[in-house]
Amino acid sequence: MNKTTKVLLVSSITNIFLSIIKLIFGFIGKSSALIADGVHSFSDLSTDIIAIFGNKLALKPADKKHPFGHGKTEYVTSMIIGIIIIILGLGLINEVFNKEITIPSLLVIFVSIFTIISKFIVSSYIYQKGINYKNNILIASGKESRIDVYSSVFVLVSIILMQFSNTIPIFKYADLIGTIVIAILIIHTGYRVLMDNISILLEEQIIDKEYMEEIKKTILSFEEIIKIRELHILRYGPYYQLLANIIMKNEILLSDAHEVIDKLEFALKQKDEKIKYVYIHMEPQN
Repeated sequence: MNKTTKVLLVSSITNIFLSIIKLIFGFIGKSSALIADGVHSFSDLSTDIIAIFGNKLALKPADKKHPFGHGKTEYVTSMIIGIIIIILGLGLINEVFNKEITIPSLLVIFVSIFTIISKFIVSSYIYQKGINYKNNILIASGKESRIDVYSSVFVLVSIILMQFSNTIPIFKYADLIGTIVIAILIIHTGYRVLMDNISILLEEQIIDKEYMEEIKKTILSFEEIIKIRELHILRYGPYYQLLANIIMKNEILLSDAHEVIDKLEFALKQKDEKIKYVYIHMEPQN
């Protein structure tokens, strides 16, 4: 089991646990908002399952039909997650206008606080691991999990406000307003996840200046190489594809130049294990 799958399993187990708690206490406490939040957590679980499946496909080795592997599956999977998030937001807006107004019990407040703290810790863990591993599936899943935190916060606020609806009648609409705000946040996050991965799928390249400078230093550490004419590093699922155009000394033999290129390719892959595909075009010194 790879490290990404392990992180997603932690998220899945947490979502199952929290979903059951929300649904049970939502029915007991007569809180339609908490029940809806429980359904939301189950949708979060469904994206985790898709993410685990997508990650396994992304790590499949190359074959005849896919000589560069299946890395881009990661982006397609993340796009599916983005679409699910958007559909979820639209579904919540539709349900808002079909819910009956009821005042939940105080028990629901304590359950909401517990789920908020638990989900915040887990969502932060998933998102940070996504940043550390530079894995778009984990980042997308972490963002979707953070939405669950926001929705639980709005549920908590709406429950508290509705306790005062007998004194201030307008507060009985707190649940409706809170759900709409949650839905807007969900749609916005889904849109961002979707557009970010569409951009990467269209051959987005690495623009981290510090990282690129480190790669250039590795290339120029070979004395036979005089200059780098072009250098591009493209994201390819969990891996990188490096394209370089270099200028080498005129007096170097072709066989020696080929040996230098082999050593350079090895050095680049040693520099960063995410660099899996290396293509180097060499030109003679003018």
